[in-house]
Amino acid sequence: MPGSALEQIRQAAKLALFLDYDGTLADFARTPDDVEPDPQLISLLGALRDAVHIRIAVISGRRLSHIRALVPVPGMLLAGTYGVELQNPQGKRIDRVEFARIRPTLDTVKPQWRALIQPHRGFYLEDKAWSLALHAKNADEVQAESVLKRAEAIIVRDAHPKEIFRTLGGHKFLELAPRAANKGKTISYLLDNEGRDDLLPVYFGDDDKDEEAFGVILQHGGICVKVGAQPGETLAQARLSSPAAVRDFLKSLLPMGS
Repeated sequence: MPGSALEQIRQAAKLALFLDYDGTLADFARTPDDVEPDPQLISLLGALRDAVHIRIAVISGRRLSHIRALVPVPGMLLAGTYGVELQNPQGKRIDRVEFARIRPTLDTVKPQWRALIQPHRGFYLEDKAWSLALHAKNADEVQAESVLKRAEAIIVRDAHPKEIFRTLGGHKFLELAPRAANKGKTISYLLDNEGRDDLLPVYFGDDDKDEEAFGVILQHGGICVKVGAQPGETLAQARLSSPAAVRDFLKSLLPMGS
């Protein structure tokens, strides 16, 4: 039951917390390129980092430079672009893909996507350096479907070699990214390389990209928490209704007086 899963997290002797950012720790920004650090959230994450029984990481679809600005908390692992680019707790950057193999294809696709959306309202083209994302949440439903289908046809034609890239979808959303841009693969990499065998792995996330991580967490005997009130199937064993509820729960993990 959801309540028992949350209680297991509270009672765990040692925790490895993996936290998505947008939609999980914080409400969505006005645009994907808005970076508005939240002092209260930064303070909370700093307190979690200082808790001796907790190791903490933020795993985001945003580029790493955004996450560094949003979470200026030394001693935490930060992952951008779904884990393609990492900053370990010691501050060292790790790129899990060779940038020179990725960027030329993105530079081919980007002007075509820009021309595709230019005549229409409600679209936003986000360049994450390692990936390109088309957001259409403010566009007309029928128009969004048509434009995104044409954008995907450009990927099929021009995103080569195929074994390097993947397409990420979603409601009114399309992204061209490296295959390593996969939160499940990122969690596997971290669990295999960061020495977390004695910690209970716990993942908080709100969307289908996080579901990829949920599967890996479950394979390692961990607990997954789905954030948001939207209905639908999930691998998670527990739910929290909002980022505010996530913050309240994370506060409950801190020692008394923190």
